[in-house]
Amino acid sequence: MAKLTPSSRDAEAGPEGFRVDRALALGRHPLLAAFPGLEQLPAAKRLVRTRAGREQLFASTLVELVDEDLWMYIAPREMPTTFRRRWKPVVSPEADCVVIGEKHLRESSALMLFLDIFHELCHVLQRQGGAELWPPGVSYVERWTEVEAYRFVVDEARKFGVADAFLRDYLRVEWISEAEHRTLLGALGVSAAP
Repeated sequence: MAKLTPSSRDAEAGPEGFRVDRALALGRHPLLAAFPGLEQLPAAKRLVRTRAGREQLFASTLVELVDEDLWMYIAPREMPTTFRRRWKPVVSPEADCVVIGEKHLRESSALMLFLDIFHELCHVLQRQGGAELWPPGVSYVERWTEVEAYRFVVDEARKFGVADAFLRDYLRVEWISEAEHRTLLGALGVSAAP
């Protein structure tokens, strides 16, 4: 299988069977309205091994499309005290909800959206298992929840031949330093730039 790069058409298409409703209206929707058929993908079956568990996760998780310049995140159940000054996230006390920036949903490559939605679904499962997603005083790249979620999507991407060059770019998020980026690459076994 040919290796994918960020600029190749295959990278834009994402894995076979992955679909996105890019015309989704702003607001809150069932997860499968935004990503029809997501629960049938092999990655979904690896994420949640049992059919009943998959049905529960995909039926109960929501997405909220917002008119903001952001990627994706899990809406906290209540406003974390550490966020009060620097970020005002959507809060969802009643349901697990993945918040998605409108531009990201409409314009990002299918591959990027595939990786992001499965990363966030890992966080939904972690939180359902009792994990704290935003522990105070712990660096982003040292949170076990982030490393585990990134490891899942990196492993999935490698199953269909995504190159380390794409993964390096994917893992370069604007809220971490270059040193933290190298730490994250090392933790995930992604080669640093030559």
